[in-house]
Amino acid sequence: MAEHQDENLQLFDQLRVCIVCSKDLSPDVAHQLASTLEAHGGEPVVYEPPADFPDLGTFSHIMSTTIDFPQFDAAKDALIPVVKPQWMHASLAKGKLNNVRQYSPDPRLFLNDVVVTCGDIPEGDKDAIIGGVLAKGGLYNPRVTGLCTHLVDLTIDSDKAKQIKQRKLNVKIVLPHWFDDCLKLGRRIDERPYTLPDPEILRSAPDAPIRSAESRDIIGASTPEPKLPAPLASPSRPKLSVFQGRVVMLSSDLEIGSRLQNTISGIIEENGGKITSEVSKATTFICRYRDGFNYRVASRLNKDVGNLSWLYHLMTYDTWTSPFRRLLHYPVPKTPIPGFEKFKISLSNYVGEARSYLEHLITATGAECTKTLRQENTHLVTAHDNSEKCAAAREWGLEVVNHLWLEECYAQWRILPISDNRYHHFPRRTNLGEVVGQTRLDRSVLESMFFASAETPSAPPRKAMHKRDQNIASKKDLSSSMDIDETTVSDTANATPVGKSKKKTNLQTPSHLRLAPDGKENDTPSSTSSRKSKEAATARLHEIAPDIALYEKEKKRVGGVIYGGRKKTDEDRVILNNSKKRASIEAQSESEGEDNAESKRQKKSKPPITMHLLITGYQRWVNNIKKEDADKRQLRELGVMVVQDARKCSHLAAPSVLRTPKFVNGLAYGPMIIQIEFIDQCLKKNKLQDPSDFLLDDKEAEKKFGFSLEQAKANAKANKNKLLHGYHFYCDENIRGGFAAFQSIVNANGGECNLFRGRVSQQAPRGENERENGEVYLLSSASPDHQKLWPRFRQLVNNMGKTPRIVRVDWLLDMAMSQELRGAEDYELNEEMIEQSE
Repeated sequence: MAEHQDENLQLFDQLRVCIVCSKDLSPDVAHQLASTLEAHGGEPVVYEPPADFPDLGTFSHIMSTTIDFPQFDAAKDALIPVVKPQWMHASLAKGKLNNVRQYSPDPRLFLNDVVVTCGDIPEGDKDAIIGGVLAKGGLYNPRVTGLCTHLVDLTIDSDKAKQIKQRKLNVKIVLPHWFDDCLKLGRRIDERPYTLPDPEILRSAPDAPIRSAESRDIIGASTPEPKLPAPLASPSRPKLSVFQGRVVMLSSDLEIGSRLQNTISGIIEENGGKITSEVSKATTFICRYRDGFNYRVASRLNKDVGNLSWLYHLMTYDTWTSPFRRLLHYPVPKTPIPGFEKFKISLSNYVGEARSYLEHLITATGAECTKTLRQENTHLVTAHDNSEKCAAAREWGLEVVNHLWLEECYAQWRILPISDNRYHHFPRRTNLGEVVGQTRLDRSVLESMFFASAETPSAPPRKAMHKRDQNIASKKDLSSSMDIDETTVSDTANATPVGKSKKKTNLQTPSHLRLAPDGKENDTPSSTSSRKSKEAATARLHEIAPDIALYEKEKKRVGGVIYGGRKKTDEDRVILNNSKKRASIEAQSESEGEDNAESKRQKKSKPPITMHLLITGYQRWVNNIKKEDADKRQLRELGVMVVQDARKCSHLAAPSVLRTPKFVNGLAYGPMIIQIEFIDQCLKKNKLQDPSDFLLDDKEAEKKFGFSLEQAKANAKANKNKLLHGYHFYCDENIRGGFAAFQSIVNANGGECNLFRGRVSQQAPRGENERENGEVYLLSSASPDHQKLWPRFRQLVNNMGKTPRIVRVDWLLDMAMSQELRGAEDYELNEEMIEQSE
């Protein structure tokens, strides 16, 4: 026992942790956490704003309940993990350091406070939910404990649900649909419509009104040009701590009157801050537009750059937040997103501040926001698609999307493909107004578009200073996917979408804490070198900032800066840095020239994607992950994006006609079907080949399966994924190939497929998806294990008032591959047929 305690005492040995106090983490609690860390070998430091933040580089971890502290981005760049206090408690409970990613306070990991356990649900669904929760910051517990927050189940009669009721645990019992919708949207939505025992998504009529919802994320951030809140304008203003030690510069492009400017300056100075007119001395720069010399210098120097809306938010809540956190807390561009000036966008089903926020966001993109919907509109942005306005928009051929498309176009500053399924996803009983305003800005995108450092010189050239910064669009492919083993049947059509991240961040313990066998610390030269280059560049920019500012001032003098500036005899001439210093700067700039050139080569934007390729049956990658990754990277450089989701494919590559889930699901979307040889030739020649030269021709297989590939493709275009619309299937979980595979095929073709486990009290098919003749199908086989379920299936369907039909899976596969409806009679199974065959 004593030996075990000694190990616990050393659990946090070599860790130096900064505990950040905030609104949700009081100093008292922070000091309690510090005591626990210290008792187990750690070295804690408690940081209480607005004091100066300690040297970031000395810490192995930062403990915080929020990412709203100024050093968060710097910590992320330095690969220092930021964790919630639960990380420490969980590590102590397990006796080892837990994975830091599952305890990040980053709201982009939107399931980070979810601890899920699964009840009586299919194994395939269970695996998908667990993987999705872990990927988005949550945790999985195989047992019901007091730490669990959600039970995923189909009924409240399961063993785990009964445990929760008996022990009176505060655990929400939700349908799997909730996780599915959260992961499809990339946002956490309200659980109430999915909560058992009476989930709203199953009992509400299709045309029942959906309640409106407000988002807390846009409070105080719905407009880039707000009015000063009344309490701040009054003489008896509340005391603030957020400006302690801050030096604020108000830009001239704010165009505010002297009275308001004096009021703002007074608030800042009364509460420990300072006002400056020199950008090099400022810690915080407030401006209206992403334009101008001061904006670029402040941004390149990593100063806090925000607009008046952000400044008022700091004053109102007395809590520091990043100006990147909310789209309209950051200065707006002067020009529209390329192509957006042609758009006319209308809003539907958003109310209150969410509607105001989206109206201002549309204006900021450069599009026209119309109060009413007309046929000349191009887009309808809606919170749900259950309204007459949505029906009219679709009838007129307008694009109907949710607000995620608008927000992410603005954040990426480009028109994103509207074909992304997240932008068309509308959960049945959810008003997406509740997740408005959760999209963040990405500093790397802003840098490439608005303040790229390519023009930051060691001494400001005249032409460069007069020339506007070039917008360099960094076209990054941010899609990621999960590899699927072709030898096992898996759900591809309903694959859980992996969240997109603008910047890959490894939140593991820093490399300087991982010791090599010889006792030396492992180093990561590339990360260290990159970080040193950034620090050197920033330091050099700080050093020459006064010279640049002087140069800008000189430009405004009548006649400009001519022939080297003023004469030596001018009385008010200011002597710039001496020649030795300039020589040093030039030498330093020259020495880093090669590094910068190499960096530019590494950051070269990838070519545009010309095809989304779904691949099945490619033996070259079997059991060779390294080869697969390398080949996929090479293909991406040629403009080919390899996808795992059939919904996203424009081309399907296979060695022959196959009955794999990818091939069958892919057929439903009518892609061009090509030979595997296409991939080999692209890789071999390192050049994109013409896919029409590699069309798949497999007449033998077409004859065997009784269909034509060319005709199936034409049928798929006409069917528009509604071949099986109105068909309802049940499937045994022990069916050969797996339930998930057949569910994906049915769903890809517009049908509905549920798992059947022999219970006669299962949920009946939803009314809006029943066939007119009331038939319900069980996909089965002639095996004894399957036969014993048939009587129960018949009883279940008869209780519904429907007609049960038991069929072989070949019926579904033949229809899906030919994209034609076929009679079920030739595929039907019953006890008499099996007895006769025996």
